[in-house]
Amino acid sequence: MTDLKPEEETKGFDEVKEALSISGLVPSGPDSVENFDEERLHRKQRLAAGLRILGRLRLAEGVAGHVTVRDPEYPHRFWVNPFGKNFKLMKVSDLICVDQHGEVVEGDKPVNAAAFAIHSQLHTARPDILAAAHCHSMYGRTFSSLGKPLKMITQDDTMFYNDVALCSAGSGAVVLDAEVGKAMAASLGEKKALIHQNHGLITTGGSVDAAIWWFVALERSCQSQLLAESAGDPIEIPDDLATSGYEQQGHDLAGWFQFQPWWEELLRDEPDFLD
Repeated sequence: MTDLKPEEETKGFDEVKEALSISGLVPSGPDSVENFDEERLHRKQRLAAGLRILGRLRLAEGVAGHVTVRDPEYPHRFWVNPFGKNFKLMKVSDLICVDQHGEVVEGDKPVNAAAFAIHSQLHTARPDILAAAHCHSMYGRTFSSLGKPLKMITQDDTMFYNDVALCSAGSGAVVLDAEVGKAMAASLGEKKALIHQNHGLITTGGSVDAAIWWFVALERSCQSQLLAESAGDPIEIPDDLATSGYEQQGHDLAGWFQFQPWWEELLRDEPDFLD
């Protein structure tokens, strides 16, 4: 395989974006929706798929965990998985819509109070965020107990270079207080991911696809660092190379694109998620 210079690899993603744009597959942003009903269905389908993928990868345990996506027509509402529903069995018809007050406005199933306390504040603080993901994954929650930042020790880690925040507010307690959610949103700032101390990981994106990919990738990065540090002192990637890696794989389209093989597999194996 021919080695590419950083700018050539970045150009490769520009070509991917152009091809996807022509095909109509590029995820739409909050200001580019033309048909609310079609876009709402699209986002709900990706949400159901994302939840199933987290379930398949055993990143969701019990009833903890929630993924949200903003409604295209009513930006202060978001679609979320109902409390207690198995991620691996999620369907589009199971999803509920919640307003900024935590009230269910569509659907007849209960909402996870923690989902509202966290996600409502993230979506309010960041209008650019379409989706956010959180589960009590093993390595993410273990890493969060250390209260330290993610190190750039592998090529894959560089997609998070200077893009993961830390927050200790309300650490260890079940997040039911909107004030803690606000503190988490403040800590997140303009970054795409957050490590909440003694709790776990939260990732965001301009699509469900990106938010889910970032969550899985960050979980794996946490796992990698825990393993490496248990064996010795891992060598960190220099800042200039980490910056180059981030420019190639840390942007939202890259996250969205990484999700697509999962989408293809799910359509083949479990198309009932679309029901």
